[in-house]
Amino acid sequence: MKSYDVVVCGGGHAGVEASLISLKLGCKTALITMNKRAIGRMSCNPAIGGLSKGQIVKEMDILGGMMGVATDFSAIQFKILNQSKGKSVWSPRAQVDKRIYESFVLNNIVASNLEVIEGEVVNIIHKNENIKGVVLRDGSKIKAKSVILTCGTFLNGLIHIGQRKIRAGRMGESAADGITESLVKMGFKSGRLKTGTPPRINKNSIDWNSAKKVYGDKIAIPFSYRTKNFEPANHPCHSIYTTSELKKIIEDNLNLSPMFSGDVNGVGPRYCPSIEDKIFKFKHHEKHNLFLEPEWKNSDQIYLNGFSTSLPEKIQLKALRSIPVLKKVEFLRPGYAIEYDFFMPAQLKSTLESKKINNLYFAGQINGTSGYEEAAAQGLIAGINAANKTKNKKPLILKRDQAYIGVMIDDLITKDTLEPYRMFTSRAEYRILLRFSNCHNRLNEISKKLGLLSSDEFKTIDLIIKTLSKMRASLNTKTSLEKINNILKSKDDKTTDQTIPLSLLLKRPKINIEDLEVITKAKDVVPSKIKHITRELMIETEAQIKYEGYIKRQIEHVKKMKKQEHVKIPSDFNFKDMSSISNESKEKLDFIKPENLGQAMRISGIKPSDISILSVYLLKR
Repeated sequence: MKSYDVVVCGGGHAGVEASLISLKLGCKTALITMNKRAIGRMSCNPAIGGLSKGQIVKEMDILGGMMGVATDFSAIQFKILNQSKGKSVWSPRAQVDKRIYESFVLNNIVASNLEVIEGEVVNIIHKNENIKGVVLRDGSKIKAKSVILTCGTFLNGLIHIGQRKIRAGRMGESAADGITESLVKMGFKSGRLKTGTPPRINKNSIDWNSAKKVYGDKIAIPFSYRTKNFEPANHPCHSIYTTSELKKIIEDNLNLSPMFSGDVNGVGPRYCPSIEDKIFKFKHHEKHNLFLEPEWKNSDQIYLNGFSTSLPEKIQLKALRSIPVLKKVEFLRPGYAIEYDFFMPAQLKSTLESKKINNLYFAGQINGTSGYEEAAAQGLIAGINAANKTKNKKPLILKRDQAYIGVMIDDLITKDTLEPYRMFTSRAEYRILLRFSNCHNRLNEISKKLGLLSSDEFKTIDLIIKTLSKMRASLNTKTSLEKINNILKSKDDKTTDQTIPLSLLLKRPKINIEDLEVITKAKDVVPSKIKHITRELMIETEAQIKYEGYIKRQIEHVKKMKKQEHVKIPSDFNFKDMSSISNESKEKLDFIKPENLGQAMRISGIKPSDISILSVYLLKR
């Protein structure tokens, strides 16, 4: 019987990150997947990043993840989203070539000498609440000190296209049977969720002349600090709108959608709704924006972003042909909904280890999340923690003020997962501290302690941090009153009669760092080795200065709140013995079993008065 330190079940984004980081940390690791050729496959949209998701990818990069590197290698355009708002919520996104992305991931798996086993895990082996290994479909057993489950949408996956149903994990790939049943027998609570994907349409059936071209940013910012030869492409996507006729067609056929007919039990994602949901919930909108995104460079297959649907194929086609740009459209594959099992993530610790079975970890959509980025980040954290526990080292637990990854995991283990969880900047109460441009400052020391990057990679990050200090120092200088007022006049801003430091001038809302570049020459302090991230350095320098007061205020608030995080709750604490709180609170606390008072405070439905009583009980104990 083969034996490993860490066994990862599932070859999606979570599984890839978990297995590669475990291997990097010196563990004998195996990745088990049903199809070796599907490792790292982008089963939905051909893009990485987005609102808050971009921050997650940048955080992963500092922590040794490979998603950012793969994105930089395969991207066809880069864009910073939310630029009309404050810099604290700016988020990077890249359109990627799926074929190149997937081959890059696979090549890295091969180059790492990671052992990949083609097979299907159907059962979990455990003894005395300790993980022992897994059983494959063919009956073979594999021993493991730690097991990480990253099964995506494959657990009892069921595809819906109108009334047509296909048992699959995604189109063209078999569902996984057995794991859910095995875990339920062990006492885990499962649920059912739904997600969807839009049609893939034939490029040659589109009237491209009537679609609006949408390019990325002229000055691109890479995702990874490890990317050296950054030569970004900027190929266009295209934007179109639905029609009132399309709206009518869908309204007339809502009863044929499995979601509306009651045929689907799983709850769908609120923030990535199907076109049926959009038409039904936003009746006052006559049209909706859609994007035509190439799945790879020169691809005949176009991803129709914004038109996720589970309507019958004929209705999908009829509706889309009501749009002038798509009046002759042909499908390469219709849109569909997929229903799958997940496990309530409140059954996990902050490390993503199960509270029931030691050394059993869950990561990705099995925890009720949606999105490549959320899944990959969980895989990375689970992989680090499984490896560290195997080697008797301290776990990595990211706090809410340290990373979006920390916000996501804390949300998952303390809040009800009633729908697929998607990360947003609005979920992070300390988002001013969690900028995409300061991931190195936030996570560099943590990464160094755990040895997640090479010494050369850490030298590059140290250089970036030093350069930021120099760039900020260049703004502490004063210049002539005439030059200051010339800048203010050019921005239609009120002039001044005092000579002030440029950093103070930059705090004015209408002034940005580029306006001061003529005087400061801030770009000149950037070494050639990191010249390709100059724009990011300028964004971060400006953010530090403009938000200085807010940043200090949030840091003070974090210090106050940390007192609750330090009050630990013993794992054997009996919440049912607390006579003074409601039965509902007892049930929630008993199910979630928070690890500290801070987590208990964040559980949905727990009243402040219940927390006060709990703190008294803990003090007595």
